[in-house]
Amino acid sequence: MSFYEIVFCGQLIPGAQLDRVQANLGKLFQADEQRLALLFSGRRLVLKNNLDAEAAEKYRSTLERAGALVEVLDMNLPVEEVELAPPPAESGHPQPVPGRLQVEPRDVYMAAFVDVDAPDFSVAEVGSDMQDARPRQPAPNLDLSGLSLAPAGSDMGQARPAINAVTPDTSHLKLL
Repeated sequence: MSFYEIVFCGQLIPGAQLDRVQANLGKLFQADEQRLALLFSGRRLVLKNNLDAEAAEKYRSTLERAGALVEVLDMNLPVEEVELAPPPAESGHPQPVPGRLQVEPRDVYMAAFVDVDAPDFSVAEVGSDMQDARPRQPAPNLDLSGLSLAPAGSDMGQARPAINAVTPDTSHLKLL
């Protein structure tokens, strides 16, 4: 069985108005302005995946009626191999560091990160401790020779003085 994904890149159906399409998608996805800005940023966004053919067609037609141009892609297609880009020739860009992957950007958004030099981090084994071991803290050197413990059940507070409450004389009062 084939599974499909719905991909949106911020493109509109020819003749559609941007504010109307944004309003339609805002209602469909119950999205605020921040999420709508992300939808229409031009980045490739997968809106829904693992759909059968019938459900993918329903999503496509609903989104196209709202004015959004979407792609329905088969998720079972083999993944394409990415070739390493040749080093830039006389372009003024720094030469790539050996052992670093150079990839052609897939869109305008990713083109901004072409010159970013990211190290090749390794992945730790599952269940391994990721935090560095902290040195053991020495116990504080305190002089406790002046302290003692009271026996169990003893009263640790001071004896409270007896309070002599004065009862007022109410014999002269009458109720009418």
